[in-house]
Amino acid sequence: MTPEMVPTPESSSIEEVGYDAEAEEIFVRYKSGGLYAYLGVPAVIWDELRGAPSTGSFVNQVVKGYPYRQE
Repeated sequence: MTPEMVPTPESSSIEEVGYDAEAEEIFVRYKSGGLYAYLGVPAVIWDELRGAPSTGSFVNQVVKGYPYRQE
């Protein structure tokens, strides 16, 4: 189940992000239309993502290192 998503208007490539704390999954909806769930991501990474100066850079450098599935 996709969690509540938060818009990322400052990002040129990411439309919105969300986090399922119970499943430890970060969801990223790209402006290109794809929705991906990154698996086994601890809450501290979600907190860092929310505070990152660039959502896209953080996703590319940190979040994409986790296994994922396309929704």
